Amino acid sequence: MSKSRARVMAALQAGGVVGAPLEMPGETRTAVQAAQAAGCQLDQIVKSIIFGGARGLYLFLTAGGNQVDAARASALAGEALGRADANRVRAVTGFAIGGVSPLGHLTPLPLWMDPRLLTYATVWAAAGTPRHIFAIPPAQLQQITGAIVADFTA
Repeated sequence: MSKSRARVMAALQAGGVVGAPLEMPGETRTAVQAAQAAGCQLDQIVKSIIFGGARGLYLFLTAGGNQVDAARASALAGEALGRADANRVRAVTGFAIGGVSPLGHLTPLPLWMDPRLLTYATVWAAAGTPRHIFAIPPAQLQQITGAIVADFTA
């Protein structure tokens, strides 16, 4: 088992989540791929979008069909943000782009959650690899991660 997936599993267990991440037969790097693999609606996919600023990285948990608005994200972070470099993301979170989980990071990040995710009973998120995803009630994901619900989408 990869170190990344092991960290996600440990974080899920610590948060009281029942069940383990599922390995999909194909890649789940994109929200469309993940929704097809999970057999769910696109907005039930939790995209872990990381932006970078001068003070660090910031995580935005976004519904699969939504896009992060950079100006709104910057306002929440209190500094100008841009897309984070893939190497910096991996060094800080321990995850490669395409498998960034909303939890189990090497370094805790400030994070916000798209309110659209809370309209579903279950959402699906990356579990540390481009082929593993897990299901979770969005309120439980918010509680485990400490995410602040905010409107930051375009």
